[in-house]
Amino acid sequence: MITAQPNLKTLLKDHFGFSAFRPLQEEIIQDALAGRDVFALLPTGGGKSLCFQLPAMARAGLTVVVSPLIALMKDQVDALQAAGLPATFLNSTLAAGESRSRLRGLHTGQYRLLYVAPERLMLSGFLADVQRWSVNLVAVDEAHCISEWGHDFRPEYRQLAGLRHLLPGVPIMALTATATLRVRKDIVTQLKLREARSYVASFNRPNLTYTVAAREQAFAQLLEFVRGRPRQSGIVYCQARKTAERLADRLTEAGVRAVPYHAGLTNRQRETHQEQFLRDDARVVCATIAFGMGINKPNVRYVVHYDLPKNIEGYYQETGRAGRDGLPGDCLLLFSAGDVAKQIRFIDEKTDPHERQIARQQLDQMVHYAESGICRRRELLGYFGEEYDEENCGGCDNCLSPRDTYDGTVVAQKFLSCVYRVRQQTGFDFGLNHIVEVLTGADTETVRKWGHDRVSTYGIGKEQSRPEWKTIGRELIRRGLVRQADEKFSVLGLTPEGAAFLKERRAIRLTRPVTAPQPPQQRAGDITCDEVLFESLVQLRKQLADERNLPTHILFSDVTLRQMAREYPANAAELGKISGMVGKKIQEFGAPLLEQIARHLESHPRQIFADTSFESTAARGSSRRRKPMDDTAPFDQAVFDALREVRKKLADERGLPAFFILHDTALRQMARDFPKEIGELASIRGVGERKAGEFGDRFLAVIRKHSK
Repeated sequence: MITAQPNLKTLLKDHFGFSAFRPLQEEIIQDALAGRDVFALLPTGGGKSLCFQLPAMARAGLTVVVSPLIALMKDQVDALQAAGLPATFLNSTLAAGESRSRLRGLHTGQYRLLYVAPERLMLSGFLADVQRWSVNLVAVDEAHCISEWGHDFRPEYRQLAGLRHLLPGVPIMALTATATLRVRKDIVTQLKLREARSYVASFNRPNLTYTVAAREQAFAQLLEFVRGRPRQSGIVYCQARKTAERLADRLTEAGVRAVPYHAGLTNRQRETHQEQFLRDDARVVCATIAFGMGINKPNVRYVVHYDLPKNIEGYYQETGRAGRDGLPGDCLLLFSAGDVAKQIRFIDEKTDPHERQIARQQLDQMVHYAESGICRRRELLGYFGEEYDEENCGGCDNCLSPRDTYDGTVVAQKFLSCVYRVRQQTGFDFGLNHIVEVLTGADTETVRKWGHDRVSTYGIGKEQSRPEWKTIGRELIRRGLVRQADEKFSVLGLTPEGAAFLKERRAIRLTRPVTAPQPPQQRAGDITCDEVLFESLVQLRKQLADERNLPTHILFSDVTLRQMAREYPANAAELGKISGMVGKKIQEFGAPLLEQIARHLESHPRQIFADTSFESTAARGSSRRRKPMDDTAPFDQAVFDALREVRKKLADERGLPAFFILHDTALRQMARDFPKEIGELASIRGVGERKAGEFGDRFLAVIRKHSK
């Protein structure tokens, strides 16, 4: 247990490069270090992983992370190892020899973090090993998978209930990004958490803009949307594998590099496509909703749902893969009544009545969200039990471009009257489809069987199509005039308000259906910066990542690069003030980053930005920076050559490329200015206090020798 809690911020900066915790992170970490069970619900992008990664670095022992997603395991471990943290994973993708090597490392205490799938963890032989590995925390990620009421129930997660008995003294941390109150309670019960501290962050993602558009010419809509976001990465979710394949092919043919990702591909194909997306070799990945991605890519700028999601939880989690870095993201859902009918057919094929009931309820909630004319953010947050008090969120289509209303008095009276008449005829209620069939005068066996072709409302709604009547009916349900029972057939009946409306012939205005999307007018969470410099840093990041065979985001996030392009750091000390720049990354990448910034400033003026988007310690020190040096000015060639010899020796001693020590630009500046003390040396661009302290005496000795 850590007693000096202030050290947590030191660990946060040293190991992860952040100067402050996100909401609830510090409290969760403190409880974990105190040995308490914890339930944590943090939205996608809210920093769930840090809640178990930092405690793993704060003390000896092993943290076991249960994850259902093989791709995500590798991605997180790669990122941890790139930051110099001892982490590993075990799953079916590893060759036997590699698995044995990692197991030896676990037996000898080489690692602090182990990622493993639930089915492997619960094998009796593996559990016997785990019990010998000094485990101090079990973190169950994607914990909603343990609940049948969650959107991604996985039976293998139920085995985790045995962990409490097998590891009785080890605290358990359950983490998820999406869970209703019902699912939260189920997680705590299934994992047998003891007096668990519960932390529920806000579900609000203010940097995301939500739009629902009528699905008309779907591919043309998608292509226009993607082309409007050049050089940005995005995910397109589809219902079927064939759709994912077809869209990826058509986008590529249209000049947008895209790859498919679904369960029908081989493991190797999925791995290749994922790597292409992570490394920005493919701009778009077209993925099936059912399979899921597990992508830990922070700079996804948009998510498109080409087909209707099955439930709100899945939709929320999938949209949450946009803008994980806190920068703006767009979420577009293409909606049509045909999608609703297709989903209902899938649901009706389920053999378990309980599963059908759950699926139908979830679909009704999803359709309600898509058709609603009120703030989408309020709808989403309300679904998870969170109130949103703002009148206009400024980040959804309904708030940015409110939909028109129309006088719906006549159609509402017709619909409500039909609900009343069919019950009066038979003595019991019917579902939405049947009411619509009666209104449109359908000649079906069911209508004739119940004599509903003889009621006064039969055929009075022929001027509207069936999809239009269903939209009207669903809005009347949302408005509280019609109740929809949670029974097997989801039958309709009038509420007291609906009966009064019908009797008193009240007026009502209904919302027009969703139309084509409008471009967002406001962008929450953006970081204004030198866009030319940012693009050049993005290219440099790609080059550095390719050289190391790593995804680009593992090196630096877009937030980190944008802050660099805003603050123009001139040395290692200033780089250290940029979010996400830990010591190891400064040592490995500092020189090329600083050189890129210096080169940019030689041909572009420094821009000054009002401090409206974010506050950083680097920004507070910007006034002390000098104008960019003139690297074309004369210098002492003999001194420069001697300094290069010293640099080569220093690099060889450390097994590093020479430019990791200092770049030629810094050496030329030394050969011009002839610094005499460590302080003067540190002020040269690209040197800084740390390198001056580590290498300064060697360089100053050369300069003094040539000054005599």
